[in-house]
Amino acid sequence: MSFTINSTAKLNNGILIPRLGLGVYQIPLGKSTFNAVKYALKVGYKHIDTAKIYGNESDVGEAIQDSDIKRDEIFVTTKVWNSDQGYDSTLKAFDASLRRLGLSYIDLYLVHWPVQKKIVETWKAMTTLLKNGKLRAIGVSNYDINEIKETIQNSDTIPAINQVEFHPFLFQKDLLQFCKSNGIQLEAYSPLTRGKKLNHHQLIRLGEKYNKSPAQILVRWSLQHNLIVIPKSSHEERILENSRVFDFYINEKDMETLNSLNEDLRTVFLD
Repeated sequence: MSFTINSTAKLNNGILIPRLGLGVYQIPLGKSTFNAVKYALKVGYKHIDTAKIYGNESDVGEAIQDSDIKRDEIFVTTKVWNSDQGYDSTLKAFDASLRRLGLSYIDLYLVHWPVQKKIVETWKAMTTLLKNGKLRAIGVSNYDINEIKETIQNSDTIPAINQVEFHPFLFQKDLLQFCKSNGIQLEAYSPLTRGKKLNHHQLIRLGEKYNKSPAQILVRWSLQHNLIVIPKSSHEERILENSRVFDFYINEKDMETLNSLNEDLRTVFLD
């Protein structure tokens, strides 16, 4: 399985999404986000993931516009927040995100979390937005199997993406298989366990074996499960480190070792 920093996955509507992206969750507003995005683009990232609730869409947009890379070569994701869900309010939230980003279109728009009793109407708004041509793909985030079923049973449009926390310590095999069987690409956020497991002895052992850091082992594990992966960092050395995962391959035995580490560890919760 060969990947490069330019590797993409084809979504169920034919759109290509870069396998590796930069997440900007909890990066401070202003210069910190601007500089992180600018540096990521400089070293080869072509995929930036933000959200309304992060408060840094405008910083992401400014960095993209300030870069030397053509807009159509950068994949931009943002998300509708829970309090904006519902049909009309989702449409308005999208327009507001587009204005903050300062872009003419968004590549991927996600429902950030499932809001019970609003799943169907929010998804209806998402499909309206897709038809209006200001975005290229729509998906969901933090949805379990039942919530995806409710979505697809009430619509002709299947989500292109389900973005969830995913790493060896939260190895959601059933969700991965369900998404795969329904043509939904799984995308991993917090692939580095927000740092909580970087000192795990197996990650250290495998890092020494492959001459890589524990973080690089985790990113590569996600790639070898055919996920989209969006490690977050505001530090240049770590942004670069997280991108240097395309010159090695974790063998099958070591992948099985990593797969066995699941302990249902969640590091992100809806407040």
